[in-house]
Amino acid sequence: MPTVRLIDHNNEMQGVVPIREALARAADVGLDLVEISPNQSPPVCKLLDFGKYKYEQQKKKNEAKKRQKVMEIKEIKIRPNIDDHDYGVKMRAMKSFLEEGDKVKVTLRFRGREMAHMDLGAKVLERVRTELDSMAKVEQMPRVEGRQMVMVMTPK
Repeated sequence: MPTVRLIDHNNEMQGVVPIREALARAADVGLDLVEISPNQSPPVCKLLDFGKYKYEQQKKKNEAKKRQKVMEIKEIKIRPNIDDHDYGVKMRAMKSFLEEGDKVKVTLRFRGREMAHMDLGAKVLERVRTELDSMAKVEQMPRVEGRQMVMVMTPK
């Protein structure tokens, strides 16, 4: 005859009992017999209100989901001959994105004859990398995609 380890509605251990007796006790109290740990030998069952139990589990799941931070990719667009002040503004934005836990995609766009001076773009991205070295790591090294150079950084 199959047996279960029974925990009653007051969270007190009742010991190992036959399944029929456990079901009878659940019916007497007006609760459900719920299997808590099926992998144990014998399985652990508890007397509780199953609807309320499901509600509590859903509540816990929703609470965990609420606390979870979804990582977004924020994009910053710059040019190879960016001015120092503009660079500072973009740098502050990148730092705030990284502090919030988001990834930053730095896109350096070349126009016209700037394509002949890819080294200037590489220097700007290197400057960004060195300044953000303390708070971010490079997930994707700078690479050329058509008329732009792209680098992705993630918070440490």
